[in-house]
Amino acid sequence: MSNILKSVHSKYSITVLILSIIGSFFIFSCGNDTNSDKNHLIFRYNEHKNIGSLDPAFAKDNADIWAINQLYNGLVQMDSNLNVKPCIAKSWTISEDALTYSFILRKDVNFHKHILFGKDSTRIVKASDFEYSFNRLLDKKLASPGSWTLNKVETFSAVNDTLFQIRLKQAFPAFLGLLTMKYCSVVPKEIVEHYQSDFRSNPIGTGPFHFKRWEENLKLVFRRHSNYFETDNKGNQLPYLEAVAITFLPDKQSEFLQFAQGNIDFVSGLDASYKDEILTASGDLRSSYVNDVTMIRGPYLNTEYLAFFMDTELPELQSVLLRKAINYGFDRQKMMTYLRNGIGIPANGGFIPKGLPGYNDSIGFSYQPEKAKQLMERFKIETGITHPEITITTTSNYLSFCEYIQRELQKIGIAVDVDVIPAATLKDAKANGKLDLFRASWVADYPDAENYLSLYYSKNFAPNGPNYTHFKSEVFDQWYEDAFKITDTKSRELLYTKMDSLVMAKTPVVPLFYDEVVRFTRKEVIGLGINPINLLDLKRVKKVIN
Repeated sequence: MSNILKSVHSKYSITVLILSIIGSFFIFSCGNDTNSDKNHLIFRYNEHKNIGSLDPAFAKDNADIWAINQLYNGLVQMDSNLNVKPCIAKSWTISEDALTYSFILRKDVNFHKHILFGKDSTRIVKASDFEYSFNRLLDKKLASPGSWTLNKVETFSAVNDTLFQIRLKQAFPAFLGLLTMKYCSVVPKEIVEHYQSDFRSNPIGTGPFHFKRWEENLKLVFRRHSNYFETDNKGNQLPYLEAVAITFLPDKQSEFLQFAQGNIDFVSGLDASYKDEILTASGDLRSSYVNDVTMIRGPYLNTEYLAFFMDTELPELQSVLLRKAINYGFDRQKMMTYLRNGIGIPANGGFIPKGLPGYNDSIGFSYQPEKAKQLMERFKIETGITHPEITITTTSNYLSFCEYIQRELQKIGIAVDVDVIPAATLKDAKANGKLDLFRASWVADYPDAENYLSLYYSKNFAPNGPNYTHFKSEVFDQWYEDAFKITDTKSRELLYTKMDSLVMAKTPVVPLFYDEVVRFTRKEVIGLGINPINLLDLKRVKKVIN
């Protein structure tokens, strides 16, 4: 028995036995699809959220994006350091006015095989395929949730088979980053129009793996694309794996137990059901897992925070003194250690998360309880409110964080109630200005700080935009608009930091922590990197037999 299984709590033993049987069945059934002699070349993972579609036009949720990333490519792609790199477009140029983008396509990119392609069962991707794919993305009948990615585009066209041009309505420095999103993947017209809505379950793309079999909510299998165009730095064709097999166990505890038994190769994220089992309080792997498991962690473009509704009628929250006192009044490092086993970065900077250009760790708030108390004394003198009371609205998933803040703020003289409501209710209430103080998070849609700063632009007031706090500053608005005109990367980053600093001075939010991607893999898995957008990229993954 492995060290991992010895370490699994005895209370799980019956579940482990049941899942062992499930796991054995899964491996056997996958072998029928992927050649059981090559099981060491199959990458297996579980998706506890069901996959809704394998059509890139609907690549909205992480579960869908991970699967779709194995099947499709776009003009450009993002590396692990958030640099935009060539993909189907081997190069590109940008006009001096930063409005026209000209992409030169590779001539060796083939769609996955399908009988509808005719004699050769495949064909080369042409610029007209991108023209079709982008038009499809904008088609109101399709109603793609990704149509917004082209909001700043005026026109696009295939000039010839290998030249695709896009013209913007206004300069937008983050545009190349937008094009890396899976919404902008290329799809073949003849296949899409044949399957129509059923293209969701009959996908044909250009990616490193092609679709093999999908039993919805049970199993999804991809096979290696033998004619894939990308190679490693030694000229070896990618991908290395023979297949990808995805199961759909519905809860994270079951997923972890399958991982502990070696029936899946990878788990992502840290769930309360197993965090203390695998990690110490300081965030290190427990000794019983060190020989069998590798942990990878790094910044994730996600800021977790509390938000004040700046148009509130509640006098307590109208005061910048009280809002600053809250920011100074609790220990973020202690919060992360005890509630997240050290996974996550205490948000002592601004709203822009660590890992994104524009982040600065000196513009936010550190734990200073005495300063918080002094601010509260000033608040009481200026307002006459001697017993301030506030309510934090949250979902059950973040109750422990809000209760921790509740206890800490009581020490500086603020009485805090915590109201727990369903996620859908909170989403609607914050969009319509019905909550004075609520917990929220913002995950980057694209890797540019403008995406975070858009939450404070006055023309983005919710419900018509993401400015849920109704923060308003004419200076900020001018800087925000100026940022679109700055093409020099470093100058734009400095302006982003200045904008973030202005926001923090006005305190419409209480940044809690910047999330981290944490991944656990079996020791035999190598080459599975990590990136701040938490994209699963399997084309360079190998499995070695010890």
